[in-house]
Amino acid sequence: MNKKSILTNWYQRVWVEFDLTAIDEYLAPDTEAEGLLPEFSVDAKDFRALVPMCLALVENLEVSVDKVLEDGDWAAALISMRAISPTTSQPVMVTGQLFARFKEDKIVEAYNGLDTMSFFTQLGLLPEQSLEFCLSGQKVA
Repeated sequence: MNKKSILTNWYQRVWVEFDLTAIDEYLAPDTEAEGLLPEFSVDAKDFRALVPMCLALVENLEVSVDKVLEDGDWAAALISMRAISPTTSQPVMVTGQLFARFKEDKIVEAYNGLDTMSFFTQLGLLPEQSLEFCLSGQKVA
């Protein structure tokens, strides 16, 4: 199976279908993913807590693995996620990147970058134009 298929299946099974048992199918036992939270790596056990927390914030999640560049054991991917805010019924769209190392068909190392500021702003959990405030040196209120 190619790496794009593995990543597509990971997002579909774990994140869209909310199948937490599938985590062990895609992550090696000692895999740690970095970049989801500052100064913190996430292992399989942490994903079992993180996925429900994130999915409680949205409805009708769709994940697309838009582009993948493979180089040996490594793959870099551009990801887009679409969902609906349960409080406003408005669409939410987030993009991200993943850089992962594979051993056979399992992810053994991962580095993530997601536009979490945009995600939380679209959900109404951060004020509109939060990024602009931060770039101007103002505190987000």
